[in-house]
Amino acid sequence: MEFQRSSGVLLHITSLPSRGGIGDLGPAAYRFLDFLAQARQHVWQVLPLSPTGFGNSPYAGTSAFAGNPLLVSLELLAAWGWIDAARLDLLPAAASAVDFDLVEKVKLPLLYEAAGAFLDRGPSQPALAAQWARFQHFCRDQTAWLNDYALYAELRRQYGTGAWNQWPQAIRARHPDALAQMVHCHARALDQEKALQFAFSLQWNRLRASAARRAIRIMGDVAIFVNMDSADVWTHPVLFELDAEFRPIHIAGVPPDYFSATGQRWGNPLYRWDVLAARGFDWWIDRMRRSSQLYDMVRLDHFRGFEAYWSIPAGEETAVNGQWIKAPGRALFGALASALGPQPLIAEDLGVITPEVDALRLDLGLPSMKVLQFGFGNAGAHIHLPHRFAPATVAYTGTHDNATTQGWWDTASEEERCAVEALAGPLPVRDGLARPAWPLIRATHASVAQLAVIPAQDLLELGAEARMNTPAVPAGNWSWRVAEGAWTEPLAARLAALALVTDRDNDPLGAWAQSSPPLAEDDPPLPRP
Repeated sequence: MEFQRSSGVLLHITSLPSRGGIGDLGPAAYRFLDFLAQARQHVWQVLPLSPTGFGNSPYAGTSAFAGNPLLVSLELLAAWGWIDAARLDLLPAAASAVDFDLVEKVKLPLLYEAAGAFLDRGPSQPALAAQWARFQHFCRDQTAWLNDYALYAELRRQYGTGAWNQWPQAIRARHPDALAQMVHCHARALDQEKALQFAFSLQWNRLRASAARRAIRIMGDVAIFVNMDSADVWTHPVLFELDAEFRPIHIAGVPPDYFSATGQRWGNPLYRWDVLAARGFDWWIDRMRRSSQLYDMVRLDHFRGFEAYWSIPAGEETAVNGQWIKAPGRALFGALASALGPQPLIAEDLGVITPEVDALRLDLGLPSMKVLQFGFGNAGAHIHLPHRFAPATVAYTGTHDNATTQGWWDTASEEERCAVEALAGPLPVRDGLARPAWPLIRATHASVAQLAVIPAQDLLELGAEARMNTPAVPAGNWSWRVAEGAWTEPLAARLAALALVTDRDNDPLGAWAQSSPPLAEDDPPLPRP
């Protein structure tokens, strides 16, 4: 689709300076919305919202449908009456990075305590009556994934592992009698999981509705593959390349590239596209229907995998010895359009892009992605520079997988640095360091790209310490958090002036927003903390 000329900021929810050791959907999220509105930004891009497994990567979620309970705000739960506000004093003190182990140890038990209290009080307390009725509706409306996810989450906890293919045979093979017994034995825990998913839904919908009232659109992220450690693969093993013991036969990744000389061995099981096609791509239709309930617009991660994907034998230690296998992209997107109608999608088409991938994207009418950091090497990389952009582009200085612009500059080659200054002019210097972030932000905004999206770290001119993710490095990622008080009025004014002079003060969805159904308020207004 064609977006209105607009701009926004890339910042994952976990990076907000919320109380409790991790960013969440509470007051800090609304303060960021205030900043975006003041800065005349109309896109907030987030990473996948899924519950995370080993490594805490949002791209390796334990469900393609559920929300991460750790993103639920205990402050809002206290305001709802789910938990005594005094209990929040147990939360960890403010920290500059997410300590995921500490958050799971301290915050997660409080979330389950709040969920249990809601289950106990909801049916009888008048103050919770409306939410209790909504909870019953939520459980009925989301039954296609909610029951299986809740059971998976509880079994994962009971067995101490997400390697579900090592669970007892009857459970991993989903024998009905064995599952019924588990549901009976763990009924309370399953209801708590459902209550937390309900709380996530309420808080997310309220935040998204608040954004929509300011014409700020949430750009979500749908990872093409799902994690082996997930309710999705356990529930639908026939849809994935697994052997008789439910072990992956081939896994996903990418060949050697800019990020890694041995490629990236992601480890996700590959789809049995023939089975999905025979079923009318029903699972994908359900997945994208769910994404439309969460987001205003969707970035399709690893779009090139819809045309052809890199298949790696599961026994390989690196991604080098894989092969490209054709995928039924046109048939899939045709089925999605027939079932769901037109969707505001963006193709993440970075990496090894062939004419066939470009043709698929163009046939579907999807904008491309360009990243300025990639453009300053040899002439072949200049497709990532503004003079080569087409309007149907979403342009970035960098993404969550890149170094921050300052961090990249600090290790850039002399050739790259000369190219930056040739394009942007002499760089400003502060504290003895050349500062490339804002000159490249201005170049991104001034381009013809429909959307210009800037990582929060670049707005703040942060260095390598603020990098979100290093591809092919399994540990130490996803933990960066913005400092409290970073969203200042001068910064908002500077960004607003740039949005105005580059004609980006527009709702990116334009007429689309007027024709789409209004976003329902799932939660009564609460006092802003």
